[in-house]
Amino acid sequence: MPRRFCLILITLLWLQAAHAAEARQRIHVGYYEFPPYSYTDAQGQPSGSGLELTARLLDEAGYQADFRAYPGARLYSGLLDGSIQIWAGASGKPELAEHTLEGKHLLGEITLNLYFRLDTPAPIIPDDLHDRGVILITGYSYWQDVNQWLEDPARNIIHHRTRSHTSALEMLQRRRGDYLLDYRAPIEQAKRTLGMGELPFVEVQRLPLRLIYSRRAPDAERLRDDLDRVYQQLLDAGEELWLY
Repeated sequence: MPRRFCLILITLLWLQAAHAAEARQRIHVGYYEFPPYSYTDAQGQPSGSGLELTARLLDEAGYQADFRAYPGARLYSGLLDGSIQIWAGASGKPELAEHTLEGKHLLGEITLNLYFRLDTPAPIIPDDLHDRGVILITGYSYWQDVNQWLEDPARNIIHHRTRSHTSALEMLQRRRGDYLLDYRAPIEQAKRTLGMGELPFVEVQRLPLRLIYSRRAPDAERLRDDLDRVYQQLLDAGEELWLY
């Protein structure tokens, strides 16, 4: 009888734990391809330091992360309508301001640079881009002031688009554009993939990374407060959480 009772007890505890795991609220986290912070790996799985941190914070707060990759425009529209609950991305985007909440903790910073070849003089932005070709990554968006000089008809900046950071670097080296506008983190990874050395650049913008929550998603404020609390607890425990 005691042995049978122990087996029943173990079974009940296992079922209780399984039920608790299933009962965890699944949080839909959107991301786009931005290695090494967020990307889909060779096995088709979400990966990157930003997604790992988001998953850990959700787990510590009692939630379960459900990741899905989107093109940039679809990611933003999902935050607007609430179909995407969280994005770990650049804060302060004007088009998202009225529709989202932001976590109070700074996760890291991303830098937008204008890259050029070693035989090209450092440009003055945006004046030296007049009638020049700029390589851009398809699906990426920029802040309003950058878009203004990119789209200014008087400057006649020629856009050359590509889908990957490695192909963008190859286009620049092959003179299929005069400059490359891209973010530093994915470019550094692409350079390592290609075995490239240093590439000169001019810094265009430095942008803060935060957790961004859709106001249209259920219990958005509670979710934000829960993750802010967990982040602070990990910081107080001496954890290094900064995304480099």
